[in-house]
Amino acid sequence: MRTMENLDDVRGKRVLVRCDFNVPLKDGAIIDDGRIRAALPTLEELRRRGAKVVILAHLGRPKGTVVPELSLAPVARRLSELMGCPVTLAKDTYGSDARRLVSDMQDGDVIVLENVRFNPEETSKDETVRSAYAAKIARLGDIFVSDGFGVVHRAQGSDYDIAKLLPNAAGLLIQKEVANLSRATDNPDRPFTVVLGGAKVSDKLGVIRNLLGKADRLLIGGGMSYTFLKAKGYEVGTSLLEPDMVGVAAGYMRTAQERGVELLLPVDVIVADRFAADADALAVPVGAMPANRMGMDIGPRTRELFADSIRGSKTVFWNGPTGVFEFPRFSQGTKAVADAVAQATKDGAFTIIGGGDSASAVRSLGFADTEFSHISTGGGASLEFLEDKPLPGLSVLE
Repeated sequence: MRTMENLDDVRGKRVLVRCDFNVPLKDGAIIDDGRIRAALPTLEELRRRGAKVVILAHLGRPKGTVVPELSLAPVARRLSELMGCPVTLAKDTYGSDARRLVSDMQDGDVIVLENVRFNPEETSKDETVRSAYAAKIARLGDIFVSDGFGVVHRAQGSDYDIAKLLPNAAGLLIQKEVANLSRATDNPDRPFTVVLGGAKVSDKLGVIRNLLGKADRLLIGGGMSYTFLKAKGYEVGTSLLEPDMVGVAAGYMRTAQERGVELLLPVDVIVADRFAADADALAVPVGAMPANRMGMDIGPRTRELFADSIRGSKTVFWNGPTGVFEFPRFSQGTKAVADAVAQATKDGAFTIIGGGDSASAVRSLGFADTEFSHISTGGGASLEFLEDKPLPGLSVLE
């Protein structure tokens, strides 16, 4: 993979940098700027070397139309604060305003082009359409640096297709992501424990299949655990369930047993009468779930079980909350896992938080990034990396 060290002198050059600034917003304000901060080393290094830095990024899913609420304006403001320099936002991605701003740039200037996903060509399945679109953006730059790890698992115009048109390299963030995720998959220190949560088994089919050949322990919580519990014959009430995945879950449990992988499921759960922050909550063993209630979090005995397994590990990868952490009443399971992973880090384990909701959860629960070895900026990308799937945005840099 080509890196920034392989680039010729960038002084005075227009460097297009694809970042992942898909940050969570509330009432127009950024509530977690982790992905912006993660991009700073690459952006600041390019500025130090005298480049004209032109940033490409997306926010949300506007589906090819201009959605004012998904403008990158809040991102440009926050980036300006973090970098300590003016950061100008173009009104478009490759139109007249973008061209004007780029033509007026001085060495070390930084601009952000408007949300690339305002353009329907960005995510088109037709490579011819994407290529023509990428060519319009490529005219704004001399060099392309790919640093948006959260999008490398998709072939998209502002990442994959632009890399084919300009001299290119991986940014410092992508180099860091690849190095850390490879450490967890190629030859991990053991015991290697994987914690998977989130809503659906179907979202993590590939990673479970692949990790059953690599992990020593697999801990499953969150909404996806109810499909596994159903496969064991338990009543799961009105909990999130994928009926067509029950047989698959049963097969995974058999495979884990055959391969000597310890697969842990919840032994108790917090159930509620409805999906609401103020819902009536009750802890019950998994064998006593009421038919008219839904699982919202792992229970106290499961928290201890999971924490004990994590604390004795040398490598930990965690993707997906174990409950509805957005509701304080149902965040205790996720907090217990985060506490255990943070303690494992202190004890010398190599720990990875797999991006997405997991990263948002640990930060919203008050944990600092430094309490873990690595917090990935790409939820889906980190999972597909662990599946050993080819990632178009990385392979195009080889």
